[in-house]
Amino acid sequence: MNLQEIKKIMELFDNSNIAKFQLKQEGIELKLQKATACNVVQSLPQVTTQTIPQAPVATESSVPSAPQSASKESSGVFVTSPMVGTFYRSPSPGAAPYVNVGDIVKKGQTVGIIEAMKIMNEIEADFDCKIVALEVNDGQPVEYGANLIKVEKL
Repeated sequence: MNLQEIKKIMELFDNSNIAKFQLKQEGIELKLQKATACNVVQSLPQVTTQTIPQAPVATESSVPSAPQSASKESSGVFVTSPMVGTFYRSPSPGAAPYVNVGDIVKKGQTVGIIEAMKIMNEIEADFDCKIVALEVNDGQPVEYGANLIKVEKL
């Protein structure tokens, strides 16, 4: 093996996606390794689940969410959003929702998730209740204090 062949091998190595190369031929040993290949760390966004205490439940509609044209419909007890984020009804796409209208929910049971800054925050019921209505759609952005689920205390 001559110098020209070694240079050609080095050039091909530099232009390839190969991180390490070793060649033994005619008593000559050639080892090539790219320095950046060892230092490259590809990070993927991490999604973690965190349980947080539920924001105070709005009683008697103390938190207006939309123009109140029918105060009868907007009054009641609600599970409200403790933060700004995106509301999800189920733990993952295609999974069964945590709750549906008519379900009986125990205190501390998860009723939905709010994703904020790639962290999934479980929303829990503060008391035993029955789900009366879902106020927001799956995947809908919500504000702090927004009515998420209308409930009836048991």
